Amino acid sequence: MNKSKIRKKILKIRKQKNSINYQIRYQSILKVLRKKKFRGKIFGGYYPYNYEVDVLQILRKLERQNYQISLPKIKDNSLMDFFKWSVNDPMIINKYGIPEPVSSKIVYPDILLVPLVAYDSKFNRIGYGGGFYDRYLKKLKKIKKIITIGLAYSFQKVREIPVNDHDIKLDFIITEKI
Repeated sequence: MNKSKIRKKILKIRKQKNSINYQIRYQSILKVLRKKKFRGKIFGGYYPYNYEVDVLQILRKLERQNYQISLPKIKDNSLMDFFKWSVNDPMIINKYGIPEPVSSKIVYPDILLVPLVAYDSKFNRIGYGGGFYDRYLKKLKKIKKIITIGLAYSFQKVREIPVNDHDIKLDFIITEKI
């Protein structure tokens, strides 16, 4: 199955299962960081959109543990950067209908929580097809060492994701079952 068909199928299932209260456990993320002995203090998150895993409670807990939180802003040239954000900060709605921080302070996350539409057992992912995260990860990995953690529901797993040269694998994927 090609990416477009996988995307369409999984987005339909995700919308249908929206009423089920799946939760990603905060402890699962900390467990990954302990396992890797990773000490980074800047988390890149995202504002949940289109029935994505709701990461806001996790970001609140991370902030209470003195992690710095950042969220993406999409720029006019279809690139994005991450900006400092706190759970009480105001936000603005971008042209895609997604809330973004009003902050102008760019930060480079150590740990990036990545939304996705589908994934496979090899840590490949499909997003919405715009390539925003692949381009950002390519840029960020030239600047610093990071850990990427995809957040998904277990039903978003597919047998195999078709991979292109520009696709970047994640380091980990956490679901409600892990």
